[in-house]
Amino acid sequence: MLTFLICFLAGVGAGLGTGFAGMSAAAVITPMLVTFLNIEPYTAVGIALASDVLASAVSAYTYGKNKNLDIKNGLVMMLSVLVFTVVGSYVSSLVPSVAMGNFSVFMTLLLGIKFIVRPVMTTKADMAKTSNRALKSVVCGALVGFICGFIGAGGGMMMLLLLTSVSGYELKTAVGTSVFIMTFTALTGSVSHFAIGGAPEALPLALCVAFTFIWARIAAGIANRASAKALNRATGVILVVLGVLVLGFSFIK
Repeated sequence: MLTFLICFLAGVGAGLGTGFAGMSAAAVITPMLVTFLNIEPYTAVGIALASDVLASAVSAYTYGKNKNLDIKNGLVMMLSVLVFTVVGSYVSSLVPSVAMGNFSVFMTLLLGIKFIVRPVMTTKADMAKTSNRALKSVVCGALVGFICGFIGAGGGMMMLLLLTSVSGYELKTAVGTSVFIMTFTALTGSVSHFAIGGAPEALPLALCVAFTFIWARIAAGIANRASAKALNRATGVILVVLGVLVLGFSFIK
């Protein structure tokens, strides 16, 4: 019963974060599984990444169906992310370990506050005026990938921040493109996790994947029907609430 409840709550939080803001499910699911179900952190990250795959895929499909997805530049950015994640991991292995476990949580909190205080009001017309988007996609992907590889966290939030502030995307297209990229990065991460660490328990894996998928689909549907102003506020509130909750879990542990 406890496993069902924790996986349900983790799936609700992760699904809403993914569908509304392109947040990685790992930011919510991992600390909850570790704190309340005593699952090994490495295994918990694998379960979270597996949950991310379908949740990001259904979100990307929903955003794409509503023409809020830039596949061409998304693919360019994805390749850059994957390459520089390896580079970041290699550099990380050469330097003394740095305690950056809460980096993604602080990113989530700060980004949530940003969307409430300074909403992204870029329009599709404004997006069309942006030049050198392919080059910006490579640079942004390199930055996101390096940071993810170096500290092992923060990808979804970093992508959303850079897509809206550097590449000039309006919010819905930024989230749609972000979850499109995360579908493939999460798939790569989950497969490598399970290949190295072995398969996790079937029940928490199945429950987390199912609940995250359901709530991501609901959230993405609502997000694509919302106005820009309402979406900024909803995204900001969800990120702040999730950030505070996850930060609370780290103190409980």
